[in-house]
Amino acid sequence: MNHCKINDSEYRLCEILWDNEPINSTELMKLCREKLGWSKATTYTVIRRLSERGIIQNVNSIVTSLVSREEAQTAEIRELLENKFSGSLPAFMAAFVRSEKPDEKEYEELSKMIENWGKSS
Repeated sequence: MNHCKINDSEYRLCEILWDNEPINSTELMKLCREKLGWSKATTYTVIRRLSERGIIQNVNSIVTSLVSREEAQTAEIRELLENKFSGSLPAFMAAFVRSEKPDEKEYEELSKMIENWGKSS
């Protein structure tokens, strides 16, 4: 897994890419213009930066991801835990529970995840 940091604007392009890949770079540029209001130059600059860092690839004008949405989200969570919660998952969960009230379905899903967490290792 690539642990490169993806900033917020780059992540927005990646979201479009993940939903539409593989995609022609011209089509990706049009989607970025439509959904993000970006110019052609901005889109191609972000594509180049992400390509240079090994997060996406642009081969023969076909753009695909090298880092999945799940990998990027996992890296973001790891960074959040380290930077804001001193690496403590319980501290993160305590803050989350104080700020969010899951509905019954979400509570059941979370309970199942926690119950199965130790079993999947």
